[in-house]
Amino acid sequence: MDYIEMKIPAKPEYVGVIRLTISGITSRMGYTYEEIEDIKIALSEACTNAVQHAYPEEEGGEVIIGFGIYEDKLEMMVSDSGKSFNFLQTKNELGPYTASSTVEQLAEGGLGLYLIETLMDEVHVLNHSGVTVFMVKYLSGEREVHGTTASTHETN
Repeated sequence: MDYIEMKIPAKPEYVGVIRLTISGITSRMGYTYEEIEDIKIALSEACTNAVQHAYPEEEGGEVIIGFGIYEDKLEMMVSDSGKSFNFLQTKNELGPYTASSTVEQLAEGGLGLYLIETLMDEVHVLNHSGVTVFMVKYLSGEREVHGTTASTHETN
């Protein structure tokens, strides 16, 4: 495994730097264009949430982004040490997501959580002296299912 870690100021203008970085990493790993776009969106949402909600505007702070690069997957971590939230409570307050939900029906902040969970293969949120979001995207449609690897597409 290779590991890359970046630290950015908790300011919106630096989220683009992370998008460019993940574009390069995922392209090198062999993800498809669509997968790269999905990963960029999910990672941008996690970074934007940290930038917008972790620190009071006048206080500032920083966001740490880590990338675990494996042969078959990419693990990403976005961590701040600012204001924490209870993930399950927040998710429950946002209400259920349904296929018929529109952007307007999602509560503020709900779209980011929804996108991250929809676009990534695995998502875990830790809430210890800040918020850490772990995301996993498997390469070539592989996804871990109860300790075994299952392909999400057929090969002929």
